[in-house]
Amino acid sequence: MSTPHIVILGSGFAALTAVRELRKRDKHARITLAAPRAELMYYPSLIWVPAGLRRGDDLRIDVSGFLAEHAVAFHAGRVTGLADGGRTVLTDSGTLANDALLIASGGRFLKALPGIEHALTICEGAPAAEAIRERLAKLDGGTIAFGFGTNPKEQGAMRGGPMFELLFGIDTLLRKQGRREHFKLVFFNAAKEPGKRLGDKAVAGLLREMAKRGIDTHLGHKLLGFEADRIRTEGGDVPADLILFMPGMSGPAWAGDAGLPLSDGGFFKADAHCQVASADKVYVAGDSGSYPGPDWLPKQAHIADLQAKAAAENLLRALDGQPPAARFKVELICIVDTLDRGILVYRDEKRALILPPCRLMHWAKRFFEWQYLRPYRKAKRA
Repeated sequence: MSTPHIVILGSGFAALTAVRELRKRDKHARITLAAPRAELMYYPSLIWVPAGLRRGDDLRIDVSGFLAEHAVAFHAGRVTGLADGGRTVLTDSGTLANDALLIASGGRFLKALPGIEHALTICEGAPAAEAIRERLAKLDGGTIAFGFGTNPKEQGAMRGGPMFELLFGIDTLLRKQGRREHFKLVFFNAAKEPGKRLGDKAVAGLLREMAKRGIDTHLGHKLLGFEADRIRTEGGDVPADLILFMPGMSGPAWAGDAGLPLSDGGFFKADAHCQVASADKVYVAGDSGSYPGPDWLPKQAHIADLQAKAAAENLLRALDGQPPAARFKVELICIVDTLDRGILVYRDEKRALILPPCRLMHWAKRFFEWQYLRPYRKAKRA
């Protein structure tokens, strides 16, 4: 009997964690990873690029050595769809047949708002983060506006944490440069209590930190669109010389051509075991999926890792003819970095907490980056 072929889509947090978990549980499994490049972009540290603490190249990690170390074949290609209930992956460089599939190719930002081309989105990658740094350096003063949106059909499909970090980090940077008095910083959001998913205490703490830093807010007004020098909302315009905005998220662009069940927001619909609904041996982890759980269930790297571990275990169990057993832990944990301090936010199904800014948390975030990337960098050197 031939060895079953497992295909993983993507090269981000969930995909690479799945590689480790699959290989740990099965030394001989035949695994192929498909992605445009054998590269991990370490998104959590993009917030340091505008201040010069990191360069884009520092965060683009070649994972070809890691894949070779784990005996994983690499298929260079961009996914365009699926066929045969997921048994065939269609890419722009050929097809991949599989016996089990793990979708970990991430989501995409919704760009439907008129004039959104006037806003920069840091989580689009290193070029966007570097563009923010360059625009900021050219400004002698003016108004910088920060905000984030959501998916109207799936309210939890947002990524607000990096925008709070960018807001506080740029405030800190301008103060260190002695330029803060020449700038007005404004935080805008359609919700009256932005960051509600972090918990009531976190919302209060973040708004308190904004007030302490002299950051203005424009909250509770639906966004209508952007122009080169302003944000338009139902509550009036917000003039701005630089607009930094994180749109809501949806599933990958090819999801509609996959022939699999999707959520209202356009994500692959999964159960508590990370199996795509009504799909045989097709699993999802990370931003590509929509999962059962509380309305604050985040879209972040930490939970993508947890989902990948559960998905990998259940995938191998399915290949072995066993029912699923693993569920991912429902929790949110992040450090909202302010460039020199960090605010720890934690939430699970029993509690939510926020710790005041402290230097230790900033260095903890930097240490975690080093620790997380070390296996990939080490494999590359080897």
